Formats: sequence, structure tokens, C-alpha cells
Amino acid sequence: MSLPNIDLDLLPTPNFGQVQAKELAHPPRILLLYGSNRERSYSRLAVLEAGRILEHFGAEVKIFHPKGLPLPEDAETSHAKVQELHTLLAWAEGMVWCSPERHGSMSSILKAQIDWIPLAAGAIRATQGKTLALMQVCGGSQSFNALNQMRVLGRWMRMITIPNQSSIAKAFMEFDEEGRMKASSYYDRIVDVMEELYKFTLLTRGQAGYLTHRYSERKESAAELSKRVNQKFI
Repeated sequence: MSLPNIDLDLLPTPNFGQVQAKELAHPPRILLLYGSNRERSYSRLAVLEAGRILEHFGAEVKIFHPKGLPLPEDAETSHAKVQELHTLLAWAEGMVWCSPERHGSMSSILKAQIDWIPLAAGAIRATQGKTLALMQVCGGSQSFNALNQMRVLGRWMRMITIPNQSSIAKAFMEFDEEGRMKASSYYDRIVDVMEELYKFTLLTRGQAGYLTHRYSERKESAAELSKRVNQKFI
């Protein structure tokens, strides 16, 4: 077979041994984001439930609280909340995003957090190779608009976005006065999603460098790649 347009020296054949899960000393690290600053935020309550389930599996869980995070481009990256988000992002091996649906879309509060995530640090994209699970809470009947938008973002940011997802209809009816989620099919779905996220994270953590090592980028020098992915004026 002739492949004259490919530099075969830069295209080694993947093999089974290279894609095996890595056994790391620390538990899976999962960062959870939510999209509302209300005192009784159902996206926050859903994230808290998700975090408890992940901790049951053995994950180390951290939650970023967005209150006080400035709008993107309305502050320097040295802002304390921006630095907190960047530190947590570097720490995480997987993420959960949970947004309320507002005007048929994800909330601006969650989108602002995502927009503060750097496109790249040098030639390394900050999110690529990390796992991602998606959830949304609805004020009325079940919808998937926010989920669909977040799924597009996760794919664009080169994250391993798991197939399963959670949408909680009439979220105000699904939590008790203490903020704990009631037993229901919606709760069971969150368990399903967190179980799947944990499994995918075990399979892929420690492998991001290999899984996202692309032929087209190997052809570029580090300087050229850094210049292309760090476009200040977009």
C-alpha cells in the first residue's frame, strides 16, 4: 500500500499494550462545576449528590463555586477566582458540568466558567484527554437543550465526553428541605452517569498524552503549534 502524503516516520501503529489503563497511586480526581449562584441552586444540589456518589466509588472530589468569578475578559487571569479555577482544572482528571436551562440554553454562569478555561498553555490544551459527564436541571418538563450545548463544547475542547447524561425535570420537586435528592428515576440516572464517568476515568487517566498525540500536530514544531492555538485576537 502506498501512502505518499503521509510521513510514516511520524505515524507509528498503535498497539494493544499502549492503550492499557494505568494504575496510578492516587484516586481519580474529579472537578464539578455548576451553573447558578442562587441561594437554593438546584444545579449545585445536583452536583453535591453527584459528588457523594463519586466519593462512594473512591474518587477525590472538588467543587468550584462560581460566585465572585468575573465575566470573561472583564478581569485579568491573575484574579483570585480565575486562578482557583485554573488550579482545579490542572488538578482534575475528569469533570462534571451541571447547568440549569435558561431561555432554552445553558446558563451564562456555567458558560463563563468554561470560557475562563484557557484554550491552551503553550501547545497543550488544558482540557484534552480529561473525561466529562453532563447534567442539567429543568424548571419545568424534561429538556436536553443545555446538555446538547455542553456536549458540543466538551467535544470541541477535546474531552472524553461520556455517552450517558442526566436531565432532571421539575428539579424543585426532586430535593427535600435539607437539599438532599429524593429517590427517583432521576436520581438513579445520576448514579448511572457517575458510575460511567468513574469507569471511563479509570480507563483513560494517565493516558491523555498518548490518546491525544496526533499525527498532524507531530508534523508541526512546538513553536508553530503554540502560535496557532494561542490566538489572542479571537
